[in-house]
Amino acid sequence: MKIGYYPGCSLTGTAKEYDKSVRKTAEVLGIELIEIDDWNCCGATSAHITSHRLALSLSARNLLLASKQGLKEILAPCAACYSRLSLSAEELIKKPDAKKEIEELLGEEILEIPKIINLVQLYQRVGAEKMIEKKGTGNAKLKTACYYGCLLVRPSGLNSFDDSEEPQSMEKIVTICGAEPIDWNYKTECCGAAHSIARKDIVVDLSHKILTDAKTRKADIVITACPMCHTNLDMRQKDIKKKFDKHEKIPVLYLSEFVGLSMGLTKEELGIDLHFVPFESKTV
Repeated sequence: MKIGYYPGCSLTGTAKEYDKSVRKTAEVLGIELIEIDDWNCCGATSAHITSHRLALSLSARNLLLASKQGLKEILAPCAACYSRLSLSAEELIKKPDAKKEIEELLGEEILEIPKIINLVQLYQRVGAEKMIEKKGTGNAKLKTACYYGCLLVRPSGLNSFDDSEEPQSMEKIVTICGAEPIDWNYKTECCGAAHSIARKDIVVDLSHKILTDAKTRKADIVITACPMCHTNLDMRQKDIKKKFDKHEKIPVLYLSEFVGLSMGLTKEELGIDLHFVPFESKTV
């Protein structure tokens, strides 16, 4: 299987372990990721609140480049990138006037607009049989809180691969990998997103609520498919502990890291050793 790949800014910097684990699991599962040549920032998280035209043109350029490479589908592992690219693709398809304006700005016609998919959808496409076939002895029987955040399954009209209020797609993947997904209350709540720098106090409060509910429901780990969510839930636990003395640390893994562990890959191969909160796997 071949598919276009848009790593985005986070996966080439602060979330490089996410990129590492996505590429490694794709390789094991027989998926060839073809990176978009000369891709640019999609505009998340500030362009769309600054200028709609700017936000649309940034994403449109990536779609144009992918189309020129003959890529009919693009994997965007970052939930924010997935959201921006998907929304832009939909607007370009449904609004010919907007498409024409952006094409004039870019100086080229977008002949075919690729479909955007996220990491959950990619693993869904691989299928349970393929994932079970690759499952190794590193599979961990853990109680797992699957955290979607506020973008991965929203808006409901656009992201139709799962329910926007009670998603279950990650739970199904985690179950295939041998874990026990928990039922909890905060799987689609916001962690504070890009407020992580400018309003750390907001992120600390919101992330504390999310992690506390996961711990209350006896989760061993939290799994996410968003680099911003991972930053807030993993890196900010030290700040959470300073404000909330009773906070108990809980490891936060990317979905690709957990899938990789289930296939017998090591923490170092997947980049888990780069996390702020250490993770110790449980053997089967």
